[in-house]
Amino acid sequence: MGLFDFLNKGEEKPVAPAAGTPNANADTDFFGNSKADTTTAAATTSETYTVVSGDSLSKIAKNHYGDASKWHQIYDANKGTIGSNPDKIEVGQVLQLPKL
Repeated sequence: MGLFDFLNKGEEKPVAPAAGTPNANADTDFFGNSKADTTTAAATTSETYTVVSGDSLSKIAKNHYGDASKWHQIYDANKGTIGSNPDKIEVGQVLQLPKL
């Protein structure tokens, strides 16, 4: 395009968006990043752990996170599986280990 090309425009037509360009109404931002709630994403990216004999939530937290005091996060993510008593986990239970 030369310096004076703006004088010889001719007929102008609207430009269609390029393929793969994020849509303003889509669930992504300008850069293509998801606008989805990050807590939902975190819940789906957790690992699982099957309880073995001698386990406790604090032992699992110590082995997985390196900090036994993080057992609360494991319990909060698994209240439906464990029940109301965090001291009573059973061999064979499959627990979700959330990403911290």
